[in-house]
Amino acid sequence: MALVKTLRGFVPAIGRDCFLADNATIIGDVTIGDECSVWFNTVLRGDVNTITIGNRVNIQDGSVLHTLYQKSTIEIGDDVSIGHNVTIHGAKIHDFALIGMGAVVMDDAVVGEGAIVAAGSVVLSRTVIGNNELWGGAPAKFIKMVDPAQSKEINQKIAKNYLMYSKWYDDSKEITL
Repeated sequence: MALVKTLRGFVPAIGRDCFLADNATIIGDVTIGDECSVWFNTVLRGDVNTITIGNRVNIQDGSVLHTLYQKSTIEIGDDVSIGHNVTIHGAKIHDFALIGMGAVVMDDAVVGEGAIVAAGSVVLSRTVIGNNELWGGAPAKFIKMVDPAQSKEINQKIAKNYLMYSKWYDDSKEITL
């Protein structure tokens, strides 16, 4: 069972039909929409400020979401995929965006609707990534525009796949070896 903790009077709010992996950690001022999945070893640390997550968002294994005290918050839209081992620190991620594995998105950065942040990228503080743009590198730079319909289709498919994967765990059982 995931570790879900109240802190400083804030009780995490979890939407309907969400999957929280056994060792996921959700603390404090965190709101998660419907049909989301928070995977193994992921930490959503709403101890110092607000984390708000939309519907059908998948936050994959090993990711860390945190903010700056009284300064930055995290806002994540609908149908967003956050790849394995991503760090998001006080950023805004719009609908249908994809954050690739191992990326870092820093305070006050904005990732536009349908945008893609390539795996391993570092999006610096206050960077604004426009709608349907592909950015990559460290520091991340604009690479090219992405077809809006294709981006939306891909990200909705990933979100639906992660919802399907999460259902596989409904009947899973822990075993002792």
